[in-house]
Amino acid sequence: MKFSLALPREALSIPVVRRVVGDSLRGLGVADDVVDDILLALSEACTNVVQHARTSGDYEVTARIDDESCRIAVMDWGRGLRHARPEPDELAESGRGIRIMRALMDELDISAGTDSGTVVHLRKRLTWRDEALIRRLEHRLMHSAG
Repeated sequence: MKFSLALPREALSIPVVRRVVGDSLRGLGVADDVVDDILLALSEACTNVVQHARTSGDYEVTARIDDESCRIAVMDWGRGLRHARPEPDELAESGRGIRIMRALMDELDISAGTDSGTVVHLRKRLTWRDEALIRRLEHRLMHSAG
């Protein structure tokens, strides 16, 4: 499954992204704990765009889900990252988003050009509920091949 969302750079877009991605993952039968990790990391990435992108307009979220993993890219078209900020104190109210994303996802990559915006790439290996659609499809394919 692959889909893409173009969203306004507003805080109200974040629950929309969470709903679309969460419903897609749950509908396919991804385990709830994995869905929760993905949604929290995605929320952090989208929040960073809404709060820190130095451009107006939309941002884009693309997701690819297969039997092994979920890959998400969150893209804005600002002027890229500013200078690196020091790691925030563990008790700080903000500034921990990258640390949270890194802890929850199997891969986190942030790429930024000076004039091409920022792209946050997230990847998480998937585990499935027993009743997942993909499990039923695999069973049917194995049964018909045997």
